[in-house]
Amino acid sequence: MRILLVHNFYGSSAPSGESQVYETEKDMLQSRGHDLAEFTRHSDEIRGRGAWGAIKGAAATPWSPWAARDIRQAVAHFRPDVVHVHNTFPLISPSIFHALAGMGVSRVLTLHNYRLFCPAAILMRAGHVCADCLTRRSVLPALQHGCYRGSRLATLPLATNVALHRLLGTWTKQVEVFIALTEFQRERVIQAGLPADLVHVKPNFYPGNPAIVPWADRKASVVFAGRLTAEKGVLVLVRAWLIWGASAPELRIVGEGGLRVELERLAATAPDVPIRFLGQLGGAAAQDEIARASLLVLPSECFEGFPMVVREAFAFGTPAAVSNIGPLPSIVRQGDNGVLFAPGEPQSLLAAVRMVWETAGELERLAAGARRSFETLYTEEANYRILMAIYAQAMEASQRRRDADQ
Repeated sequence: MRILLVHNFYGSSAPSGESQVYETEKDMLQSRGHDLAEFTRHSDEIRGRGAWGAIKGAAATPWSPWAARDIRQAVAHFRPDVVHVHNTFPLISPSIFHALAGMGVSRVLTLHNYRLFCPAAILMRAGHVCADCLTRRSVLPALQHGCYRGSRLATLPLATNVALHRLLGTWTKQVEVFIALTEFQRERVIQAGLPADLVHVKPNFYPGNPAIVPWADRKASVVFAGRLTAEKGVLVLVRAWLIWGASAPELRIVGEGGLRVELERLAATAPDVPIRFLGQLGGAAAQDEIARASLLVLPSECFEGFPMVVREAFAFGTPAAVSNIGPLPSIVRQGDNGVLFAPGEPQSLLAAVRMVWETAGELERLAAGARRSFETLYTEEANYRILMAIYAQAMEASQRRRDADQ
């Protein structure tokens, strides 16, 4: 099969899970003999260029005639069966789906977030879950509140993008298949207007069959890995550890973000509480932290897609403690491969983690469940089968459209 992969990488200073998924799927397809080509852009092209870069990114977000022209040329040259798009923001834009109409290719779009309907992409406003733009099918709430970066001006191009492509019917007429990461996400985007028969579920996966660190060799530590931002709930995590006090296990925080200074200042108020900030680590080093920990904690306060760190934890046989919000309770099952707690509540987080930490044998039992989840649901082999079935459905749908146009 000939596949053109399309992706806009975010800035190199901010590694993203979306880009990890893109690279992992690319490697999977290459290893199985598919003929691949790539159509990519990098946000570094506009970062550091001041006002001109911001203007270029804002102008390209809803409709980029340059990307539309270039992708038509790429398709005419490569002649793929499938064009699989991961991210178009900010430099590629959904204009490419219209540009590909009539070119005999099947268009597939992975929904890594909610940007098709939510200018902020994460369904969160002022520290709380907000789905107004989805349920009302309007961008007015986002414009009113300046949901992207707290700015109405910054929100405007993204809101224009949402409104324009709803008006043009891009998502009902110009894409053969959408890939949602969880059933929870599928239900939300169908509620927002995507045709139910076009939305299929394919979770993220971990490649290969990683070795498990024996339980006796694990660190007596808990790890958080992710952006240090409000929606990730890391402030709640640190507050829970401060309540636990000096008897708490070491909390190892991997990642960078706008909250790091505040988090370090908060942790410094109780220097006897074992909290360590490791900063941004490379992929292998971050995964080693997860593999050697006794527990991963993810205190998200927003609707996640499918967190890469949970995928990694299960692959390495590390149980997870996560917020009972969005798709997380369907991935991390209470008492099977991890535990749940109420989002935004330090005392709930603390109670859940202390219960498994202080119950003899409980973490090791949950670790076995985590590895079973990986072997059953999140291996490369299982994911490849799902993806090939989705591509087949996309090609059947595009053939039906061609037949109807004749």
